[in-house]
Amino acid sequence: MTDYSNNKPPVWFWIVSVVALIWNALGVMAYLVQAYMTDEMIAELPEEQQAEFLIEHPAWYTAAFALAVFCGVLACLALLFRKKLAYLLFIVSFLAATIQQVYLMTSVEGVSPGMPITIIVVCAFLVWFSKMATSKGWIK
Repeated sequence: MTDYSNNKPPVWFWIVSVVALIWNALGVMAYLVQAYMTDEMIAELPEEQQAEFLIEHPAWYTAAFALAVFCGVLACLALLFRKKLAYLLFIVSFLAATIQQVYLMTSVEGVSPGMPITIIVVCAFLVWFSKMATSKGWIK
């Protein structure tokens, strides 16, 4: 039987987990802003930002966005509580974010690929990170 206390994660595990939580919380904020922005609020934005909010996205895109960010936050919380469920939640978040970001890059005119690619890479890293933490016994 493995002693759970001997498998304590290093300090950098906690740092990565907290930074990941902040990253995903910012994603939740972006989702909530997009979902609940009123026409009056959009009218007050600079003209170049207004165009971003006036795009009509399909319902599946909005669902993928919500799934990506909320599963990401839950996965980060699972990491911080050292639960293996984090890995599964990060996979769901990665798949949803990839679908969402590929749609943005291929279907929405004028979208720079920099941020969408960054989002996909960060999601892939978090899948790997949670798998590695599981294999080292840091999360169970």
